[in-house]
Amino acid sequence: MKTFRAIIADDEEILRTGITSLLKRLWPSLEICGQAENGTQALLMIQSQKPDIAFLDIKMPGMTGVEVAKNVLGQTKIVFITAYDQFAVEAFESEAVDYVLKPVTKLRLKKSIDRLKKQLALKDQKQTPDHTIKKIIQVLENRTAPEYLRVIKVKTGTELRFVPISEIIYFKAEDKYTIVETAKNEFLITTPIKDLEKRLDPEHFWRIHRSAIVNIEKIKKITRSFTNQMLVNFHDTDDTIPVSRSFEHLFRQI
Repeated sequence: MKTFRAIIADDEEILRTGITSLLKRLWPSLEICGQAENGTQALLMIQSQKPDIAFLDIKMPGMTGVEVAKNVLGQTKIVFITAYDQFAVEAFESEAVDYVLKPVTKLRLKKSIDRLKKQLALKDQKQTPDHTIKKIIQVLENRTAPEYLRVIKVKTGTELRFVPISEIIYFKAEDKYTIVETAKNEFLITTPIKDLEKRLDPEHFWRIHRSAIVNIEKIKKITRSFTNQMLVNFHDTDDTIPVSRSFEHLFRQI
């Protein structure tokens, strides 16, 4: 049986590590032959290693995943790592191009792996036609960035305050409200966590529990409790947020 090989390209080390860990669990026979932290490295790695699959983050410094894909058409199967919304996802689905959404979860990656295995198992293996990849690239290049929340509106007494999204440490569901935690204040809003998740930039805000979303730029360190549960510790607050087991892969290098 042929052993398939893959590279992973993402400028965030924590994401590369998380995807690598998940792939090892979900596809043990897949050989990860390299990791790249930017598009230029990814292109050189594809040309030298000649992997069967390249997992490419769409947004990378120097050369984007889309630009890398343009340069390797027909050389390897492309799996885009994307934070784009349903508009782009529908384009992927309609053209049978593989993708995984950020933050990468076990369920989403498993779906992509199943597709890849079916395609690679074909006796007459063929790469996705160049014109198909080109169509997806065109969609991605023409797609404007999603409009994510820049401020959160909160009521304090008779006042309506606008809290910059960059100041928020975490969101946490509690009873009928959602706590909005900053370094200086704690606010309550009525927007559910599941609705907030759709409107927050997944490059900066990760859901780590069914009741919590954290700003990864505010994370100080990851620790373990005496029961071995993973805990997120922050700058500017002594609060900790537990990580659900299903989201631990996001911090798998810990």
